[in-house]
Amino acid sequence: MKKSNQRLISIAVGLAAVGAAAALTLNGLRDTVTYFYSPTDVYAKQVQPGTKARLGGLVEAGSLVQKADGAVMFNITDNAQTVPVSYRGLLPDLFREGQGVVSEGEFGPDGHFIAARILAKHDETYMPKEVVDALKKSGEWRPEGGVPKGAMPSAMPASAP
Repeated sequence: MKKSNQRLISIAVGLAAVGAAAALTLNGLRDTVTYFYSPTDVYAKQVQPGTKARLGGLVEAGSLVQKADGAVMFNITDNAQTVPVSYRGLLPDLFREGQGVVSEGEFGPDGHFIAARILAKHDETYMPKEVVDALKKSGEWRPEGGVPKGAMPSAMPASAP
């Protein structure tokens, strides 16, 4: 066999090995990938029951119900759509209605989200990027200290020279 043919065979075998390793790695990681959804995305993409995901938005005012057995029920909204969430466990100290939240878990057969972990914003200025993007997309984004949607901004003071 010629040296050039041996080189081509070596390169082909090397590329096949690298391709097989990449395919096995990607296949192994497929089960660990968790997608982020806003409530609008859940309905638009028709997320299937059993799908593991992160669901983010605002805790809907008036939806928080804490049961005696430790179960917590609330709704996550992006002010366009709402997804009911159930959670069993201790809520973060900063968890409250009207605040940004990301919950990790999976979708139940009846369309509600069964959360395994709840993440609440940790200060006045932080909100997960995915939640901000989803709220901006729905037209409901109000940065801290910003003017609420539909309100007229007050006159800005003239800056000093």
